[in-house]
Amino acid sequence: MSLRQRSGDGAGRLIWVRHGESEGNRDRRFTHSTEVPLTDNGRAQARNAAERIHAQFAPIRVVASPYARARETGEIIAAELALPLSIDPEVREQHMGQLMGQPYDVALQDPAFNPQRRWEWRPPGGEALTDVQRRVVPALLRLASVYPAQDVVVVAHAGVLMAIEAHITGCWEQVLATANAGIIVVEHHGGVFSTRPLIE
Repeated sequence: MSLRQRSGDGAGRLIWVRHGESEGNRDRRFTHSTEVPLTDNGRAQARNAAERIHAQFAPIRVVASPYARARETGEIIAAELALPLSIDPEVREQHMGQLMGQPYDVALQDPAFNPQRRWEWRPPGGEALTDVQRRVVPALLRLASVYPAQDVVVVAHAGVLMAIEAHITGCWEQVLATANAGIIVVEHHGGVFSTRPLIE
């Protein structure tokens, strides 16, 4: 049986997609604004993600973060799959505070940054990944409750997907950032969640 076919067990699936490549990703900088757009490569990645989703799932809706790079990815996927799109502010990316617009490597210069426990690091004026998790997990539970037996695409960010995976697995240590337009499938049934990357 293909993944696209419903198994009949009443399970739902939240198909979490990291946004396509943004100008910030390309330049290896924390975005200076929530309105930083996708690159041409990012738009192509979004279309490819839509094709992969269409081949294996039957989603009924796309939900996206309000930040431009995720919103644009969501718009592309929704258009390709002829689905409605809604915005959920709770799946927005980690706020980088005073590091917005700075190169990624600047985080390594912060004495408070411990690469062994990176999820606890809070950039000055920003959010730790654990803060993101406290914000995002209620959104995960809400979406699973609203769509208990359907496939729904959720377009978000690397930090959000990491927080979701760490919540479900109960472990931060093994969680890695998902590539641009990478897909993580969260299956849920009766309040029980499981997650896996879509690598097919």
